[in-house]
Amino acid sequence: MVLAIVFCNANVLAIDVAKTEIAPVIDGIDDDQVWQRAKWLPLEHIILGGPLDEQDFQGKYRLLWDSNKLYLQAHIEDDRLVDFNADPLLNYWDDDTLEVFIDEDASGGNHQYTYNAFAYHIALDNQVVDITPERSPALFNEHIESQWRRDPNAPHKVIWEVAISLYADNFTANKTNTPVTLYKGKKIGFMLAYCDNDNSNTREHFIGSKDIQAVNGDKNRGWIDASVFDTLILGE
Repeated sequence: MVLAIVFCNANVLAIDVAKTEIAPVIDGIDDDQVWQRAKWLPLEHIILGGPLDEQDFQGKYRLLWDSNKLYLQAHIEDDRLVDFNADPLLNYWDDDTLEVFIDEDASGGNHQYTYNAFAYHIALDNQVVDITPERSPALFNEHIESQWRRDPNAPHKVIWEVAISLYADNFTANKTNTPVTLYKGKKIGFMLAYCDNDNSNTREHFIGSKDIQAVNGDKNRGWIDASVFDTLILGE
């Protein structure tokens, strides 16, 4: 079985994700045969910024799961990688960043300053940041295992691999939290995005896996409203 897409309505996709019996190695090297079970999906919708040249950015991704984790592999072509901010909690969205949005129970709704859903910003140094209910950024490195490598040959593709532990909305910071166990048929709210900056003080583009319907002209809704996510359905 490979990952398949089912159109639910004009705005939401249900994405069937294949199970793997062997966890892929998270090393940024695309040599695990288990990934052949997963179908590529595009990372192509401009959320912020003007039109993009293919030489500036191209992206695609695929997903797998087992009972412990959700696995993501992204292929990114970005003509310039930047990490201007050494402090992982400072303006992290203005550096080149892979952003993974997870709503563990696909309940949707506001999550801006709650753990109803997570917006994991994974930096080039693999630090993972999200906003807390106290409205301040914090590290969530224990939720994510991340590694990437860049091909030295043109077009210098980045292979970025991520293993994600999922936490329920009763997650409590600074306490022991147990990740949820994944199972066939489980639904998960999901969106992937990439912050792209080439040479500016702020990010120049924000590219997502979802074509978000703008609210008052604003498409940057993923960090606020989990209802804009697509739905993963864990399959066989």
